[in-house]
Amino acid sequence: MFWVRLRSSIILVILVLFTMYTGGKILLAAMLCLSVAAYLELSGAAGVSGEEGYSEKTFPKWTKNGLETAGILGILLYYSLLFVSEEAGRFPVQTGILFSLTGAFIGSLFVYVFRFPKYQASQVMAAFFSFFYGPVCLSFVYLTRELGLGGSATAGFYIVWLIWISAWGCDTCAYCAGMLFGRHKMSPALSPKKSVEGAIGGVVGAAALGAIYGLMIKERIADERVPLFFAVICGVGAMISMVGDLAASAVKRNADIKDYGKLIPGHGGVMDRFDSVIFTAPIIYFMAVMLL
Repeated sequence: MFWVRLRSSIILVILVLFTMYTGGKILLAAMLCLSVAAYLELSGAAGVSGEEGYSEKTFPKWTKNGLETAGILGILLYYSLLFVSEEAGRFPVQTGILFSLTGAFIGSLFVYVFRFPKYQASQVMAAFFSFFYGPVCLSFVYLTRELGLGGSATAGFYIVWLIWISAWGCDTCAYCAGMLFGRHKMSPALSPKKSVEGAIGGVVGAAALGAIYGLMIKERIADERVPLFFAVICGVGAMISMVGDLAASAVKRNADIKDYGKLIPGHGGVMDRFDSVIFTAPIIYFMAVMLL
């Protein structure tokens, strides 16, 4: 199992580096694939499948669920609008988000009404929750990568790495701090191994990594305040990433499953590996826009 997990981790890191470096349509296509997988994992765990049941062992088996079909169509619509957008973060993207959210919601209601009483209201709400939680939040990785700030059209290339520093950097620093100093449980009902000391270490470590990274690339963005801003962004992002991790665990506990899927050998599903990234990406995007 260790070697399987290590091999998957290496492949994931290579894919992340490649897609983040290339950006553009390649990154958008990667986010689309991850979004569909995340949506199906979440919709299954959240009960959209209803009487059809759900097991991480069967993913990604298509369930032919009407609500899930409406969600998939909503994802395709959303990413199609991002594809035709000339510049990420501008008016078309904002309109695309609102239009797609509205479309996915109305589409789910159409299925609910015209197939009544096959689906319960709780399934409709779970379908919309899954659409926003997975696909929409994941898309902010692409939106951050394509940001142009302060007259720099390539600023997003440097800012997008803050997402990974906040999420995976925090996770690594929290693990080390927890092993060395962990005494007080942070959320024993959801994650017994996480400690308050580890969480503090994760936030401080991510902020320090952000500051170091800011010092390395401040000339690229042409702002002397970049190290400070990056430290703040990564510190806040780290706190959000831990909430994302625990939220994903809570959904699994409610569904009584160990993993969301088996798509990534040794790690589980997309939601198991990218849970903190999904939560962190929108925060990094908006903080970058406001601070930089």
